[in-house]
Formats: sequence, C-alpha cells, structure tokens
Amino acid sequence: MIKSKKDLKLYIEADKNAKGIKNDSLKNRLILFLKPNLIWKFQKLLRTTEYYQNTNKNIFQKFYFYYLKHKYQKLSLKLGFSIPRNVFGPGLAIIHYGTIVVNSKARIGKNCRIHVCVNIGASGGKPEAPQIGDNVYIGPGAKIYGDIKIANNTAIAANASVGKSFLEENTVIGGVPAKKLKDFDIKTIIKHLK
Repeated sequence: MIKSKKDLKLYIEADKNAKGIKNDSLKNRLILFLKPNLIWKFQKLLRTTEYYQNTNKNIFQKFYFYYLKHKYQKLSLKLGFSIPRNVFGPGLAIIHYGTIVVNSKARIGKNCRIHVCVNIGASGGKPEAPQIGDNVYIGPGAKIYGDIKIANNTAIAANASVGKSFLEENTVIGGVPAKKLKDFDIKTIIKHLK
C-alpha cells in the first residue's frame, strides 16, 4: 500500500520497469508525448489516486483526490478496466486495454502481469476474494474467483477457471476447472525479474 511519496515513486518505477517503458532519453519522452500510452497513463493515475486516498491530510489534498478520482474513473471506462485502488502490489503490467474486472477485496502481490478479459472476484455472494502471490502471470480470459490463494511464481493459462487454491510455487495452472499443468520458471514470461 502506498503511504508516502517514497512509496509512490517506488511503485511507479516498478510498474514502469514491469511494462518495459523507457522514457529517460529525449527521443523516448518525445514519443510518449506525441503518442501517449493510455494504459501507462492509467497505471500512473491508479498509483497517484492510491497515494492521495491513503494520505490525504488536508482539504486541498482531499479536493485533489476527488479530481484525480474523476479522471481515473473516466479513463477506466474508456479502457474497459474495473480495477479498484490498493489491490495490486508494485510491478503491475497491464498488457492490453479491454475488459479487466477485479474485486476490491482481492489482493495481488508484486510483479503481476495481467491480460485482457480477466475477472478476479468473489463467488456465490460471499465477500471473500482471491489472494494472489508475487510474480504471477494471468493469461487472457482467466477467471479467478472465491476465497482462494494462489502461490508466488504461478502462471495462470488463458481461459482458465480457477475456483480453488493452488499453494505450490513455480507452476502453470489452467483448464476448466483449473488444475496444475506442469512445473514452470516464471522468469520466462515475466522478463524483468532477475
């Protein structure tokens, strides 16, 4: 959770690294200025609204938070994202715009790579939502639901339906219903991990 300016900077740098965005050269800054990356804009806005939500101390910060929240909701609708604040750890990489729905009670660790048409939510009217570890790849169309836990270093295959916990690390899970498919080194698909 972002609780200081230092945390905000750390989260944004981790997200930038996860997405492979390099804007330190004049050429790269010019490209981003002329052709903005809306997903990256969304991620920065997500982190900034998280910071102001968690730290707003005075009336000016509260007003600024509501202004950012409005911009955030507008961009969310444009991109098709329903992603609440304070759910993802640092190193989030949203790959494509399109439908992504995440329950506000879900918790996802650092270095999550998430694709289009993913749904992470509660099940059967119960309030509990998935708790997902660090270094997790979530393929296109995956559905993850219920009071479950997903271990660190897990790849969730495209169109998987995950309704039970998977506590073994370094695996690929997939299918309907999901099951362990094989052992796997997550660094092959989350490239920025050292």
